[in-house]
Amino acid sequence: MKTRITWLLCFVFVFGMQAQELKLEGEKALEMRQKTSCGTLEEGKPLYSMWEGKIYSRVQGEKDRHLFNVVGLNVRQCDCVEDPTRGKGFKLVGREIMMYLDPETNEIIDKWKNPWTGEMVDVVHVANDPVNMRNTVYEKDAEGNSTLKASFRKYGEIGVTSHEVPLFYKNPLAGDYQKYVGGTYHAMEIFNTYYQAEELTNSKIKNISQSNISWQRMSQWLPWMEMGSRPGWIIANATGKSVLEKDQIWTRIQKILEERYPKYDAPPAMDDKRPNETSWTVFKKFLADKDEVKEKTEKEKH
Repeated sequence: MKTRITWLLCFVFVFGMQAQELKLEGEKALEMRQKTSCGTLEEGKPLYSMWEGKIYSRVQGEKDRHLFNVVGLNVRQCDCVEDPTRGKGFKLVGREIMMYLDPETNEIIDKWKNPWTGEMVDVVHVANDPVNMRNTVYEKDAEGNSTLKASFRKYGEIGVTSHEVPLFYKNPLAGDYQKYVGGTYHAMEIFNTYYQAEELTNSKIKNISQSNISWQRMSQWLPWMEMGSRPGWIIANATGKSVLEKDQIWTRIQKILEERYPKYDAPPAMDDKRPNETSWTVFKKFLADKDEVKEKTEKEKH
């Protein structure tokens, strides 16, 4: 009997600690999706998401290495649209930067000595422009049925959204035979974001006041590390917040914007139709520019 009572108390404790999952549909779901994507229901109002954290290596048979610290910014805005059949909707346009920092000094590095190869390599910081939503999010489907759904976990007054994003696609640096020889880019990103729960469900509240970020990424080596086919992974772990006021961007990021990436203090135009950039596509362009400079230098010598 005593054992049974103990088990019952354990179950009460476990279930008492679980979150309440709130599920929204239709227009309520659309509002929540827009608030969590854009921070606001207002059209064209920029949202600034900032994060800071660390990157480690993971290689079988050796200790994990603290390779870099990171600091980053994503700036985006939403365009509110309406379709005769699909009803209200929104689409998002944005761009982002992330700087690689020395793990000891926390200063930006533009050169890095690879501890596995001994080579000094150029650091190619993240500067992806654009990073846009691929498809417009609508309340209704193509037949006009209100099918949109959204949900979050509620812990007391805190609402949490959680998304795992598995990535598996053809590497832009690879050739035409990756199906046969490998080389497909493989990664996973994990986003957990924390809000005031009422702000996600109350239609009268247009702007999100609290948006705290937790971001993790597990991926293959960064292309500029020049690791080739060496086995291993990198693991990123970062936290941060999103704000609607430009003057609340962290001082360090403001300095980076002023000195290196001035256009990244604002999102792209609403009608931006350019294909999205990734670290791989940006690095491919970096290599092309580097080769062009090298070729020009060689010609000048002769």
